[in-house]
Amino acid sequence: MTGEGAHEAAPPRVSPGRASSEGSAIVARGLTKRFRGGQVAVDDLHLDVPRGSVFGFLGPNGSGKTTTIRMLLGLVAPTGGACEVLGRPMPAGLAATLPKVGALVEGPAFYPYLSGRDNLMRFDAADPTADPRTAKARVGAALDRVGLGAAAGKRYRAYSLGMRQRLAIAGALLGPRELLVLDEPTNGLDPQGTREVRALIKDVAADGTTVFVSSHLLAEVEQMCTGIGVMRAGRLVAQGTIAGLRAGHPPRVRVETPHPGQAAAVLNRLGLAGVRTGDAEVTADLGDRAPEAVCAELVGDGVAVRGFAVVRPSLEELFVGLTGEGFDVDG
Repeated sequence: MTGEGAHEAAPPRVSPGRASSEGSAIVARGLTKRFRGGQVAVDDLHLDVPRGSVFGFLGPNGSGKTTTIRMLLGLVAPTGGACEVLGRPMPAGLAATLPKVGALVEGPAFYPYLSGRDNLMRFDAADPTADPRTAKARVGAALDRVGLGAAAGKRYRAYSLGMRQRLAIAGALLGPRELLVLDEPTNGLDPQGTREVRALIKDVAADGTTVFVSSHLLAEVEQMCTGIGVMRAGRLVAQGTIAGLRAGHPPRVRVETPHPGQAAAVLNRLGLAGVRTGDAEVTADLGDRAPEAVCAELVGDGVAVRGFAVVRPSLEELFVGLTGEGFDVDG
């Protein structure tokens, strides 16, 4: 992410104030990261990720998502605030917490000439908490879980992008995990690879693991997440469900007509706010008006109505409104 890999300033002591919230896998209270030179990557973040959820952490590139993940995992020290992961304060609780957390941050890194199985064996051997006597069984189970059992002996360089990403997730699932943290898990994948990873995330979540997914792909987040947080320039600007965020925006009426000027005049007369005229179309905030009454008024005034609908903001409109920047809607 742009600007987030800068050298960090020597941080002051983080306040030990409680950040916990019962039933949450991740909690942050006032979490802040300021780099040397004054750049603020994360600013006063307050976040709650419910246990058992698939939580989408959204934002344009450079909005602070990866820096937040690094602080939650103890990879970067915060300069203010407090956070807890699985009920333990971080970074003080690293030793007890990290064995229960699987993470994929900034893409997988494997040996291209080794097989998928041998790569995971090396990965597993680097874990001081793993029992080497059960390594083969553990690696085999992880490969089977991500659908790579049949390709375990194939060299990594021959894997497709989707297979490589699934192997990385297998590495994060070598042990029993209560939390899986994925930073842009479908970034750069073709549609098939994206579907593979999406299905895997849903499967992991179905077993009760909390999944925290950082992404800028709206369509992917909508299809697999039960909750979302939206970042903009280091600040969390919204948190909840997509349906809940949409509910905070008033419905609009859209009228398709060859007489947009005449239709706009009727809507203004009815007191509807935000009347906008387009090419053979007029939209306005519906307010507390009954849509059938609005349509009847239009027809009664001789407006030729070709189409009439009550609409909520699209995903693109919703997130552009929250962040002031465009998102990749289609992925």
